[in-house]
Amino acid sequence: MLIQTINPATEEKLKAYPQTRGPEVDRTLKDAQAAFEDWRRLDFRERGSRLRKAAVLLRKHRDAHAKLMALEMGKPFAQGQAESDKCAFVCDYFADHAERFLAAEKISTEASRSFVAFQPLGVILAIMPWNFPFWQVFRFAAPALMAGNVVVVKPALNVSGCALALQTMMKASGLPAGVFNTLLIPQNRIGGLIKSPAIQAVTLTGSVRAGKAVASQAGAALKKTVLELGGSDPYVILKDCDLEKAVETCVQSRLINNGQSCIAAKRFIVVKSIRRDFETLFTEKMNAAIMGDPCDTATTVGPLARKDLRDQLHSQVQRSVARGAKLLAGGKIPKRKGWYYPPTVLTDVRKGMAVYHEETFGPVAAIIPAGDEADAIRLANDSAFGLGAAVFTRDRKHGERIATAELEAGACFVNEAVRSDPRLPFGGIKDSGFGRELGMFGIREFVNIKTVYVK
Repeated sequence: MLIQTINPATEEKLKAYPQTRGPEVDRTLKDAQAAFEDWRRLDFRERGSRLRKAAVLLRKHRDAHAKLMALEMGKPFAQGQAESDKCAFVCDYFADHAERFLAAEKISTEASRSFVAFQPLGVILAIMPWNFPFWQVFRFAAPALMAGNVVVVKPALNVSGCALALQTMMKASGLPAGVFNTLLIPQNRIGGLIKSPAIQAVTLTGSVRAGKAVASQAGAALKKTVLELGGSDPYVILKDCDLEKAVETCVQSRLINNGQSCIAAKRFIVVKSIRRDFETLFTEKMNAAIMGDPCDTATTVGPLARKDLRDQLHSQVQRSVARGAKLLAGGKIPKRKGWYYPPTVLTDVRKGMAVYHEETFGPVAAIIPAGDEADAIRLANDSAFGLGAAVFTRDRKHGERIATAELEAGACFVNEAVRSDPRLPFGGIKDSGFGRELGMFGIREFVNIKTVYVK
């Protein structure tokens, strides 16, 4: 069978790719196991030299990568360039720091020598989404490869061209055959892959439903998992914030990647004393966003990646309005080719509405009124998700206390948009998943934390 990619801006067919057949999957897993035995024995310097070469190629071909992302999933061109650059950064970062992160740690006991060592597990399966087709792969792969593991990537099929471009680039960076592998297979074949004795651990970035399915399958096979699932990040807007800067940050976070980001701002919880001012300025800036061809550098909002995603988002808006939410901007499917959805603002959002409870994967903002600071924090935490959160206040010390002690999320930011950073651990709690990527904590997820005791 063939996999057909489609341009979401024009609805035109791009290219057809053959699925990876069963015998080829078996051969890939066998080759990966063999490659692991050699890769794990290379020192950090040798592994790092390949990652640094990948970083060079990512920066050199950033425009080509950006165009491919724009064509396959609608990412605005400038954001695609930034994504390629960020992938280069994560490669360089772990090439520089992996040896320190995984250095043996001495522990004082009655032994003549006792310590904790960190050793690679083997072949790691990565089930990757479409919304950041380069970054999601490198966010996992750079630390995993530097730890001495080898990887098998199962990408989202609507970005098959991006996935194969990464495969070609990693080969050009000097990675030995079998160390970085890509399988173009549908979802219904993932379970068999997880069961394979060749696979030692699994990571997934995707929906809650997908996470539960993979966790169940991996648990039955006793495979370690890391899951980065959905998010409905709350941004708490307090009365003493710098309103202009807060609104600018909120709009940028809500519209990043056409609103299709797990850690994009989604729920804006505003205390009543500044609510009207926030709504006016926020709506003005959302309306000013330029929706259009993602290959046009002037565009800030491109199409959604698939028609079903656009239809689902519109349904969430319609159901919320039917329950009493007030539409301040957008909310109508434009009469044009492509799976576009305009920047949309809903206010008077309350419990029981779709946009209050569900993740909105597109440029839709839900403004939730709060009586005071305590009420705002309560509303922020009233969610099944716990990926990211932010608070805006001129009192940075107070904001730090709220971020540290009050907000329930894996990453809490003060006066800034939530984002991933190679230097910091990334992941969520509750329905947003478990485990961490990036930083020292991320590279230690897929290693054997081994106690060594010498009498």
